[in-house]
Amino acid sequence: MPLDLSILPGRLASACHSVECAVADFSSVARGKVVARADFEAQGGCRLPSVVLGVTLTGGEPEAVFGPLLPTDYRDVHLLPDLATAVPVPGRSDRLSVICEPAGELPRLGREPLDASHLSPRAALGRVLTRLAEAGLRATVAPELEFFLLERTPQGGLRPAGVPGGSGAREHALEIASLERASHFAAYFDALFEACALQRIPVTGFGHESATGQYEVNFAPGDPLAQADAVWRFKRLARQTAVQQGFLASFIAKPFPEQPGTGLHWHASLQHLGGPRDGANAFADESGEDTPRLAHFIGGLQAHAPASLALLAPWAHSFERLRRADASPTDASWGEDDRGVAFRLPAASAANRRIEHRLPGGDASPYLTLAVLLGSGLLGMEAGLPRLDPAQQLPTDLPQALTALEGSSDLRGLLGEPLVALYVAQKRHELQERAALADPRRDWDLRHLVELA
Repeated sequence: MPLDLSILPGRLASACHSVECAVADFSSVARGKVVARADFEAQGGCRLPSVVLGVTLTGGEPEAVFGPLLPTDYRDVHLLPDLATAVPVPGRSDRLSVICEPAGELPRLGREPLDASHLSPRAALGRVLTRLAEAGLRATVAPELEFFLLERTPQGGLRPAGVPGGSGAREHALEIASLERASHFAAYFDALFEACALQRIPVTGFGHESATGQYEVNFAPGDPLAQADAVWRFKRLARQTAVQQGFLASFIAKPFPEQPGTGLHWHASLQHLGGPRDGANAFADESGEDTPRLAHFIGGLQAHAPASLALLAPWAHSFERLRRADASPTDASWGEDDRGVAFRLPAASAANRRIEHRLPGGDASPYLTLAVLLGSGLLGMEAGLPRLDPAQQLPTDLPQALTALEGSSDLRGLLGEPLVALYVAQKRHELQERAALADPRRDWDLRHLVELA
């Protein structure tokens, strides 16, 4: 269906000569293409070979995907744009970037055709939010995202990035919360935050975290889909800006084995949607006491944590962050203002009563982490699940977590059978590829995940 970009506000429309159609896969890499404005408007987006939805991070084509889930002829899907996401491309005043969703029927061997949208992580989050609204609720979320500023050593390892400008200065020991070290990278963060402002990414601040070369960026609270879009776009901007200044920004889970890893912590609260308490926090009653919803939400997070972990820790390497805790939880525990648990209840007023989900890694898809966070909590509320104490242990590696995900009818129903089948097939293909190497950490994790996670 044709589009008319003149409906966009002001300079967004008048200056645009081309459009970047961007679609999210299971990684954090933006896929898509750049098309002329006239073609974008005439096609109502653009077209992309369906093979893009099925390949692994390294371009592998799992046999369990092509044929059973995606056509072997690689026919096109339509990338349907969400014009509400249209933003300028930094450094290109004549180009817009628009987040798109795959759409259109895809034939499958011996089965009914599949709508391409059922393979979209972003669409899966949208379906969870629809279910939440049908229950009379909406969510507000705020992410805290960690990442590393790095450079590769001549031996193929990693070290904290040197200060731009050629002085050779770099962090040799942990400088937690160091304003001086952070100020050495002021040019980087200034450029990054300027790009964030251009793309309406609601970053509010940054600081040096608890590993060498590690920083954390905070985001203002907001709508879940918009926040997932913001994190997805932020990761791309962080990587691009770093490369332009001569080093790497990385969201790999554990670049330095003896130091803390990379987290993506989500703060989440629920509000009533409509009715006499419209907008009020659903985790607290009118007297300020916790409601049963809060306990059931946590119960749902705990019950579905083993299966969810396949999505929250998406690579074999991701489990290095969880095996050596360093404030990363190893079980599905909960607690009041305790940073060692999976599901923390920060000290807050009744109006701000919320949960901090501390299991996701910075290498995980923001769409899938939010989908299983809000979806698991919703399932817990629907079933009236109790909080568990002591909590169950979590899978200790990705194969265990994938088996748990496959065995969870609840999460398959929440995310959709096709999406779960595609995700599991891709991950098992990557595991086989990685296992065939003499040094999987060096030759797979550090080779691919440093720049792509």
